[in-house]
Amino acid sequence: MRKIVLGFIFCIATGTVSAQDTVSAAYRFTLEDCLNYAFGNNYNLQSLKLTEEAREDAFAQSKKEQLPSLDASLSESLNHSKGSDASFSGSYGLNTSVILYQGGNITNTIEQNKLRKAQSSFQTSQYENNLTIQILQAFLTVLGNEELLKYQEAVITASEEQLKQGKEQFQFGKILESDYLLLEAQYASDKNNALNTQISRDNSLVTLKSLLSLPITSTFQIIHPDTASIQGMSLLPSVEDVLERSIQSLPDLKISRYNIDIAKIGLKMSKANYLPTVSLRGSIGTGHTAYDNFGNQLSNRLNEQIGVSLSVPIYDNSRTKSKVTQSRIALQQAELDKKQSELDIQQTVVTEYQSVVSAYNKYQTTHVRQNAYSKTFDVYRAQFHAGAITAVDLLQQQNNYISALNDYIQSKYEFMLKRKVLDVYMGNRVEL
Repeated sequence: MRKIVLGFIFCIATGTVSAQDTVSAAYRFTLEDCLNYAFGNNYNLQSLKLTEEAREDAFAQSKKEQLPSLDASLSESLNHSKGSDASFSGSYGLNTSVILYQGGNITNTIEQNKLRKAQSSFQTSQYENNLTIQILQAFLTVLGNEELLKYQEAVITASEEQLKQGKEQFQFGKILESDYLLLEAQYASDKNNALNTQISRDNSLVTLKSLLSLPITSTFQIIHPDTASIQGMSLLPSVEDVLERSIQSLPDLKISRYNIDIAKIGLKMSKANYLPTVSLRGSIGTGHTAYDNFGNQLSNRLNEQIGVSLSVPIYDNSRTKSKVTQSRIALQQAELDKKQSELDIQQTVVTEYQSVVSAYNKYQTTHVRQNAYSKTFDVYRAQFHAGAITAVDLLQQQNNYISALNDYIQSKYEFMLKRKVLDVYMGNRVEL
């Protein structure tokens, strides 16, 4: 009995642990891990891949439209009228037909579906680029917040020491009560700043998990990269080189070109409605009027038929004319969209390039400023402990340091984000 009870408890405990592991799975990802996981699991991306499969199937089906169709028919009837006995009758047949000429519509449909199938892969690539940029932004925001949080925790420690020192000085009458209250307020403000940074970090982690299509309740941590390579990121190719490589790499222009080709075929298909349709049809059938001599009846009634039909459009209430006009407008619109897409890409890439240069200069400036205020703050802290300056002087320098620190961390990760976005545009591997 004791063994049974222990076994039951063990099963419950094991099941509980297993269930907890399932509900709150733990993930520790680098940026590369995030991208790889997202490309395999993001729901929107999976939906686009299903669209690729659907267009592949549509292309395969359009090629089968060149083949003849075949159908069978079978009927059995019971006939009865006043003054005659009931009798059975039936008919059986096979029918086939194939379109010989339809103004090239079948061939054009095949070509159009082929283009749409190829275009869908570039639409998927376009979304992958956007997804990469979103993951970069969320990942680097988490990094920036966690780095800022480390500094803020150090500032909290310093504020706590200053508050203790200030309390002793106030008790001995070395500082005014107002100075002590300022130190107390600064300590509370520093803790609030750290809490806000934690919330911002957690929100970015939620965003990142959503982009990866992970459960929001899952335990997720990022593996910090070596950001010492930030200097290497400052080595930029020329703006002309970046522009040329982006135009070759980005799928946006390829999508626009496919839209033009698809619209051209659509115009051909609209004009084909002016042309006649030629079809070939054939059938074979037999039947019976009773079940007596059933086999002989089927043999005697066997019939074959083959024929060609011609359908010539004469007047369709100008529907074809309207379709041709709309198809021609659609083609012109696709051509304009391509030109606009070219301009948009050029503007975006050149603007982003200049933003990278500006972000790097800002990063260098804030780095120098942060170092200067950090050292100044250390000096003022020592002077405050020695009683050489007031709490007002100390807190002013502390706030200057915190402001410079925020600017430095923000500019650092802003530069990294903008630089990596350029890599996405140029088709380079995105890694940290």
